[in-house]
Amino acid sequence: MQRVTNSSSSPSLLNDSAKPYAGHDPLTSPASSLFNDFGALNISQRRKPRKYRLGMLEERLVPMGSKARKAKNPIGCLADRCKSGVPINMVWWNRVTENNLQTPNPTASEFIPKGGSTSRLSNVSQSNMSAFSQVFSHPSLGSPAAAGLAPGMSLSAGSSPLHSPKITPHTSPAPRRRSHTPNPANYMVPSSASTSVNNPVSQTPSSGQVIQKETVGGTTYFYTDTTPAPLTGMVFPNYHIYPPTAPHVAYMQPKANAPSFFMADELRQELINRHLITMAQIDQADMPAVPTEVDSYHSLFPLEPLPPPNRIQKSSNFGYITSCYKAVNSKDDLPYCLRRIHGFRLVNTKCMVLVDMWKKIQHSNIVTLREVFTTKAFAEPSLVFAYDFHAGGETMMSRHFNDPNADAYFTKRKWGQHDGPLPRQHAGLLPESLIWAYIVQLSSALRTIHTAGLACRVMDPTKILITGKTRLRVNCVGVFDVLTFDNSQNNNPLALMAQYQQADLISLGKVVLALACNSLAGIQRENLQKAMELVTINYSSDLKNLILYLLTDQNRMRSVNDIMPMIGARFYTQLDAAQMRNDVIEEDLAKEVQNGRLFRLLAKLGTINERPEFQKDPTWSETGDRYLLKLFRDHLFHQVTEAGAPWIDLSHIISCLNKLDAGVPEKISLISRDEKSVLVVTYSDLKRCFENTFQELIAAANGQL
Repeated sequence: MQRVTNSSSSPSLLNDSAKPYAGHDPLTSPASSLFNDFGALNISQRRKPRKYRLGMLEERLVPMGSKARKAKNPIGCLADRCKSGVPINMVWWNRVTENNLQTPNPTASEFIPKGGSTSRLSNVSQSNMSAFSQVFSHPSLGSPAAAGLAPGMSLSAGSSPLHSPKITPHTSPAPRRRSHTPNPANYMVPSSASTSVNNPVSQTPSSGQVIQKETVGGTTYFYTDTTPAPLTGMVFPNYHIYPPTAPHVAYMQPKANAPSFFMADELRQELINRHLITMAQIDQADMPAVPTEVDSYHSLFPLEPLPPPNRIQKSSNFGYITSCYKAVNSKDDLPYCLRRIHGFRLVNTKCMVLVDMWKKIQHSNIVTLREVFTTKAFAEPSLVFAYDFHAGGETMMSRHFNDPNADAYFTKRKWGQHDGPLPRQHAGLLPESLIWAYIVQLSSALRTIHTAGLACRVMDPTKILITGKTRLRVNCVGVFDVLTFDNSQNNNPLALMAQYQQADLISLGKVVLALACNSLAGIQRENLQKAMELVTINYSSDLKNLILYLLTDQNRMRSVNDIMPMIGARFYTQLDAAQMRNDVIEEDLAKEVQNGRLFRLLAKLGTINERPEFQKDPTWSETGDRYLLKLFRDHLFHQVTEAGAPWIDLSHIISCLNKLDAGVPEKISLISRDEKSVLVVTYSDLKRCFENTFQELIAAANGQL
């Protein structure tokens, strides 16, 4: 059993921050830059696998069997020795590991890139390397070869060549630079301007730029390095740590006791509901009327109650019986929303000109139309419109106009009955800020549609989707353009668009008035005056003037741009709310961004630990590098307190996994389960054992062993 050790200090669960681990000075550490970005990490991408000299180990290690003789790794041999119960001199082991596991010399021949890369190293400016080496004091940067690197540059880093051929060969340095991991020091303001290189071919660069030269495959590339020099004294952690919540987000949180390690429960539940709706399916035996496949779509799922087969009543919007399904396109495996028009025969295909125009419209408040096709898969001719699928969306009708008591104010009273109290904001009426949020989104959608030369024609509460709290999307666009297309429009399908656009403004006014009254009865002609009185009493004059402008006939052609002055500064309020919402979501994303990496790390570790047999060797997981990883697994999950109780600390697990992934030079003590053997290794040694072992499994899985 593992005992609680003091090899590292884990982030506290109380303040959601990370403490520097003990025994590690970031200023004097050989790997003080973030993830060793300018040190051995970049150089190791080109060098050959490191082979340790057994030297002193061979003189003292006594093979304990065939498995120990096969092990090429001295640490693996020592792990076998620990497992067999042979005592170890810990002082001797520390001295040997420090002598034999030191950082390789980057000036050795195995680290020099082939193809004449030495010319690049000899021609690079060295003006800022003194300040750079003080901050990022990696041993490889102190060598003559690495000293020629420009600030922030490594053998695989840099900008794209300026004078390379138009068709960049695959051996050029450009692809390697695009895949290079960025260093946070590159984004800092330079403390001093860089000087140019002494190169007769290059021109004098501007302040803060360095002309780089690199020869790959016989081709010489010249390019400008605009990487700023890091500020003196900058120190970054060399493994992943988790900062606390940003202050501008922390102060806007409505709940002080909100979870700090994971995303908000409300957002998580909303995303889970969307995933469930997206993956929902039907039992084909219970719904035989739903076909298994329609054109290139399969897995149909009704989003609305299916109309009865003998239904005569038609849709109040389109004049046809309609139904809606979620389906998956077999071409791209993405979910879409299919709006089916029952019993419709498409006679004139010239309306597809308008459909093509709708396909080009991409807007955040419009459900995009993807395609229109005819089918007989429903046992009758049908016209199907395919739209983007937005899981969890509900119509404005079901969100705001589903209360039968909301129409009580406009209902005629019997003789002797008195009118009840007038509805007020937050007491029967919607808040004005919410109405303006809807107005901004709907007017933005209309502006985009009218600019494209089209008309919405579906500005109705039953065709406006609401996702989340206030996000609106206009649905079913383009349906009327196909259903009402006739032969008189063959010459000019857009001839009547101006009239339809004016009708869109009137429909927008009716929607806003219904929202202000919180009742569809308010837009009826006999209740119009009473509805406007309600708006005048409860809302601002700007909202009243906007409704009057949209509903009143004008002597001239109106435009959606005319209502922009009425919206005024409220547009900035909505923009500010959207950006604050974006900050909150980004903060929630930051809490979960490392989870995938940690899960992959645990998945790889799980494929190695306790493997019953590998290559017909039942003791494979108990020998060599695998035994070290087994002890590390116990160090992660199986520690106990002095009283023998399980010691469970999530921050300890996360901190150790992050250090393993980064390969930090911090030492860790691994104790066997019988507590008779202790191994002191570094996380970099564990990472090397971990990667080599997993690559061995991958090679066997691919049949390469």
